[in-house]
Amino acid sequence: MSRPRDPQVTNLIDEALPFTRQRPGGRFVVIKGPDRGEQVALSDKPVTFGSGPACDLVLSDKTVSRRHAMALLEGSEVMVRDLASTNGTYIEGSRFKEITVGFGAEIKLGRTVVKFLPDEEVVEPKATEDEAFGQLVGRDTKMRRMFTLLSDISPTDATVLIEGETGTGKELIAEEIHNHSKRKSGPIVVFDCGAVPRELIESALFGHVKGSFTGAVQDRKGAFAEANGGTIFLDEIGELPIDMQPALLRALDKRAVRKVGANVYEKVDVRVVAATNRDLRDEVAKKAFREDLYYRLAVIRVHLPPLRERGQDITLLIEHFVRTFGGEKGLKISPEDVQRLKAHSWPGNVRELRNVIERACVLSKGDTLNLDDVFNQESPQQSALGIRTDLPFKEAKGQLVELFEREYILDLMKRHKMNLSAAAREAQIDRKHLRELIRKYGLDPRGDLAKDE
Repeated sequence: MSRPRDPQVTNLIDEALPFTRQRPGGRFVVIKGPDRGEQVALSDKPVTFGSGPACDLVLSDKTVSRRHAMALLEGSEVMVRDLASTNGTYIEGSRFKEITVGFGAEIKLGRTVVKFLPDEEVVEPKATEDEAFGQLVGRDTKMRRMFTLLSDISPTDATVLIEGETGTGKELIAEEIHNHSKRKSGPIVVFDCGAVPRELIESALFGHVKGSFTGAVQDRKGAFAEANGGTIFLDEIGELPIDMQPALLRALDKRAVRKVGANVYEKVDVRVVAATNRDLRDEVAKKAFREDLYYRLAVIRVHLPPLRERGQDITLLIEHFVRTFGGEKGLKISPEDVQRLKAHSWPGNVRELRNVIERACVLSKGDTLNLDDVFNQESPQQSALGIRTDLPFKEAKGQLVELFEREYILDLMKRHKMNLSAAAREAQIDRKHLRELIRKYGLDPRGDLAKDE
């Protein structure tokens, strides 16, 4: 039978939403077979699959037995058992009697395939009156709602996925989650998935034993072991090579790691927080990121808005950074300088604003902020292609990608007169992804695309 609608919960739709969480249990959805689209929820009670009318998910597939299989929660694990069916129950082509499954698993019963998915729901926290959460500062409603959510989730051990553009402050969120958790006395270890050479990632994450490869002259702890008792922050998780993702998934599931060259797993007690500037759902659709790993990371999903969507925050952040970097000098900022800063597009988000204010404070003479020299310095620090060479490599690359995306989408939609379907066909990208890019860069001011949902 189909899962009943909970009137207290907003169903998750395909487009990205600010905050989501996975409900306990999950749901099995038929993705192949005559009953495609039917689903059943798994909670504290077992659910049965079969052609018999007494089953929780009744299947009309004639190759399915009357009581074919059962799923149930055993502690924190989900078990699927074959109930002596005629044609068997399979996962990844292998027949099984009983198996533990995770989100994203596809189970074949006869000619029918069911997929185990999390029950995701939109979290709608109330905005706090506070304009800060640790080092995070914000007056905009989006930020104050996020502060409420962070206050609620930080004391737990829930895995958190932080999404947002480069420079929005994802690492600061990870630090504050750690600082407000019961693990705050333990270490927080930052692992940048995009900065470690591909051939060294496994060793850097999980460690290695002496002699396991050329150059391994002694045993070494990996990032997970170093974070034992605390938090590991997996920055830019979307950059992790697809062939390394199964090893990370095993570590998250087992809460244990195996060093390169070792034969045994070692238990680790860590909380996992991950961050990305990519749309991981789109990466999953493109088979560039494992679906089961995405679900394992996105137990709580937090979307950090870019600075251009935080209209009330620019003045607050300017004042905050002037106090931070120019407080000892007694520096002041004029209303004209505030307006000048607010007129800037800030493609590098809060990090770029912070860097500009810091440079202006260093170059200031007297008690006023020196913005002229700061903005005059920016032009010589760009290459012939307009690449900012005064920024870290990853940040400069991110800004260039965003510039390309904006210009490409703007010209594409102009040529197709905002016809989403035609533009998506020419660009050979998914309509939903194209719509998200259009919204991301504010290229649909009249909301015309809402008619094309």
